[in-house]
Amino acid sequence: MSRGDGRVRAVIERITPAVDGGRFAVKRIVGDEVAVEADCYADGHDAIACRLLWRREGEAAWQETPMRPLGNDRWRASFVAQSVGGYRYTVSAWVDHFLSWRHDFSRRFEPDDLRVAALLGAGLIEGAAGRADAEDAQRLKAWAARLRAGTGAQALKELGLDEELAAVAGRYPDRRYACTFPVEYPLVVDRERARFSSWYEMFPRSAANEPGRHGTLRDCEARLPGIANMGFDVLYFPPIHPIGRVNRKGANNALAAQAGDVGSPWAIGAAEGGHKTLHPQLGTLEDFRRLMAGARAHGIEIALDIAFQCAPDHPYVAAHPQWFRRRPDGTVQYAENPPKKYQDIYPFEFETDDWRALWQELAGVIRFWAGEGVRIFRVDNPHTKPFAFWEWAIAELKREYPEAIFLAEAFTRPTVMHRLAKLGFTQSYTYFAWRNTKHELIEYFTELSQGPGREYFRPNLWPNTPDILSEYLQFGGRPAFIVRAVLAATLAASYGIYGPAFELLEAGARDPGSEEYLDSEKYQIRQWQLDAPHSLSELMARLNRARRDNPALQSDASLRFFPVDNDSLLCYAKSAAARENLVVTVVNLDPHHVQSGWVELDLAALGIEAHTPYQMHDLLSGARYLWNGPRNFVQLDPQRAPAQLFALRRKVRSERNFDYFL
Repeated sequence: MSRGDGRVRAVIERITPAVDGGRFAVKRIVGDEVAVEADCYADGHDAIACRLLWRREGEAAWQETPMRPLGNDRWRASFVAQSVGGYRYTVSAWVDHFLSWRHDFSRRFEPDDLRVAALLGAGLIEGAAGRADAEDAQRLKAWAARLRAGTGAQALKELGLDEELAAVAGRYPDRRYACTFPVEYPLVVDRERARFSSWYEMFPRSAANEPGRHGTLRDCEARLPGIANMGFDVLYFPPIHPIGRVNRKGANNALAAQAGDVGSPWAIGAAEGGHKTLHPQLGTLEDFRRLMAGARAHGIEIALDIAFQCAPDHPYVAAHPQWFRRRPDGTVQYAENPPKKYQDIYPFEFETDDWRALWQELAGVIRFWAGEGVRIFRVDNPHTKPFAFWEWAIAELKREYPEAIFLAEAFTRPTVMHRLAKLGFTQSYTYFAWRNTKHELIEYFTELSQGPGREYFRPNLWPNTPDILSEYLQFGGRPAFIVRAVLAATLAASYGIYGPAFELLEAGARDPGSEEYLDSEKYQIRQWQLDAPHSLSELMARLNRARRDNPALQSDASLRFFPVDNDSLLCYAKSAAARENLVVTVVNLDPHHVQSGWVELDLAALGIEAHTPYQMHDLLSGARYLWNGPRNFVQLDPQRAPAQLFALRRKVRSERNFDYFL
């Protein structure tokens, strides 16, 4: 069996970052520094040189930069991801005889030793001259000639170790026997909103300000200023397509619809059209384009729901019956998740012999709305469709629209959620809604921010959704909503709320022990009193303002938790810009009782000098506190302020010799 060229002596191992050995892409944001490390070594005592190679997808030529040693044969280099799209990177290493010669030459002292070694070096330098451009070649040839003619041990040694000339020679190494790692590691670079986003979900049909009237896209347009004032930058709509009439569900998920029942938006398709059609009561495509333009003017992007399923009267059912699974009696199999039944929804049969046409049509749905300017898609239940389909479809769409963002709504097993993220989903829903205790939150968010998934899994936290009204919100009252909003907005750089249900403290469950809303918008039009005095809209505005003003809250990697001697109190911090921006959050997880305790900050980790006072500015209340040392007392009354969001201001000395906080 051939082993290749036996003169290749360098070894490369353990390249990081890497996802499953390079099977899937690492994710970064445009402008990020992409740091790569590898173990590189060779037999014997010869010196090794290493370079990091990278290129954009579709480009043939590699760019490269030298790697620097970290010790113990570990090497590191980085490059900046300067544009959105796909990249590849790998590592090359070789035994560098010039570096080995120079290292040995520095250890020689005997005149005869130095003369012989100088001749060896001259030959290596002449070899570099043969690879150099004209100007450098002349300098290297002259250097080699002086080494050959050199007299005097001290002068010869100084000449051989000339730093400037060595740098010139180092630009032209002999890489004939270089080892280049055979795996080209993939990298996906997304725009900033992929990492940092604030989502607001609303049902367009409930946007009217008149009781009982079906809302329109024009009504949604009127809501834009209020959503922008709360600081949200993504407005997400559940499906906006025609809703099936066959087996339509009634209010509160009643099996039989009554006259006037509007049905579930996820039962997509009727005589008016399917996934590429707007519900006629919402408006026209021209109305949609106008809404898109209005949203952009307010700094908001519209996100659409992609739900690959059909109502029984969707045009696909008649036109492509082979795309649906049949039961033994010949009827189409409706969706089930026992004991739940969804008689108003037909799932696609992805094992159909006509799967290629099905894939193309479904990708065409996303492509249609991308053609209308949509660049953010929330995908419903992606874990119930084949992994191979998503890997192909997202790659296809990202080739045309590299700035597209896909949010995976998959509340399922961790391995499946992570697989979807690896396959290309930009962001992912999480288990946040069901993580309520201090231990649960610390364990889960340490895993998300510090575990291996940090290279590809971007969490998007939702305290509620149309399907999830957690027990904590049902029974915790206003403090519970505030706590979950603060946690969502600060534990992760991306979060969202289902409104207006959230800011208006909607907490009524359909049944005891259920997470389903009573009078859920999934099945009926709701009228919301947006100016209600109990609304959390002002709190949401303060939270989102703090997120915009503090880069520390715009990423997740710096998250770290600090001890508090009370299990009802949670304390954590995030930092940015070499710890110039520090935000510390303290939350009372008990929505019913006052809780107090001693917070113990790691001052060294936060870059705070011991015995130096620092100011804690609460971004929610505006209050300011002077703290000193690592241990400080906190007390949080859930009825007044269940959480504090501190921007840390350091004490500095001015030019006029007085102290102030920066």
